[in-house]
Amino acid sequence: MKILSTLQRAAGALGAAALLAACNPPAATETSAAAGGPSAYFAPTETGVKTGGVQVIPIKRPKGTFNVWTKRFGNNAKIKVLLLNGGPGATHEYFECMESFLPKEGVEFIYYDQLGCGNSDNPRDTAMWSLPRYVEEVEQVRQALKLDSTNFYLLGHSWGGILAAEYAFKYQKNLKGLIISNMMMSCPAYGKYADEVLAKQMKPAVLAEIRKIEAAKDFSNPRYMGLLEPNFYAQHLCRIVPNPEPVTRAMSKINQSLYVTMQGPSEFGISGKLTHWDRVPDLPKLSVPFLSIGGQYDTMDPAHMRMIATKVQKGAALICPQGSHMSMYDDQETYMKGLLTFLKSVDDKSFKAGMAM
Repeated sequence: MKILSTLQRAAGALGAAALLAACNPPAATETSAAAGGPSAYFAPTETGVKTGGVQVIPIKRPKGTFNVWTKRFGNNAKIKVLLLNGGPGATHEYFECMESFLPKEGVEFIYYDQLGCGNSDNPRDTAMWSLPRYVEEVEQVRQALKLDSTNFYLLGHSWGGILAAEYAFKYQKNLKGLIISNMMMSCPAYGKYADEVLAKQMKPAVLAEIRKIEAAKDFSNPRYMGLLEPNFYAQHLCRIVPNPEPVTRAMSKINQSLYVTMQGPSEFGISGKLTHWDRVPDLPKLSVPFLSIGGQYDTMDPAHMRMIATKVQKGAALICPQGSHMSMYDDQETYMKGLLTFLKSVDDKSFKAGMAM
């Protein structure tokens, strides 16, 4: 009887504890992954046959309809980040590092290969490599994915930063937040920084040989890349050598037609369609919460990227002290911590201009 009585008391205590826990559930966290667990974050939104979040979106243009590839990762009704890759002409694949950081914080993100890139159609028509046309493409993608000002964050890296900024100047009413990663808002200023600062950091003999190859327009010469990789790329593009596999994979697929048309063939500055692009005077028009990310060793001027955040109405800057142009890899913890701080602070309305990331 004593044993039974003890068991009865223990059962009663457990029942009381369970009732107390039910009446006082753990505090809900901000993100769907934490609140609903993995089943909520990875809940499929597709109807019919499941495709792992892949959605191919038809882009309608006067020259015809072309398909672009997207893939949703995770599920969060309030934070959806559309990723715009750089290059121009690279692929979404170098953003795969996001999978190691964003899901555990419940942040939904969407891979997207722009027209001419990766898994999307390539019309092989240089007339379509146009900044205004790409802006309208992003808008069609937004509509197809049902993103709006309650959840839509746009993150553009490098060339993708130019595209993201240009989209915001026309369509910021659709955005909840804007992240410009590793990009200046003036191509002439970028060219000047490359010529007057970065080039002068090279050994004179190396720079002279590079300039000679460029003057001859001999960009296919293996010696050109042989000089650039150790003397420029390893210093300013990605300081992890050899590069992380997703970076190598994405860059190996770059659309050279798109790259040269928009950027030009030289790695020092811009000589393509973007040569005169300069939006610094227009930055005060941007009222959406804004984060400028850069690296201390970037191909872009860190001082300029700090300045951008002071010109917009609600801006903050994050300059990764160990980072280069691929700061999401070579100063990864700083980059991801700052990005997540921004996303969460905008979501909970604690974001303030100039706040530390």
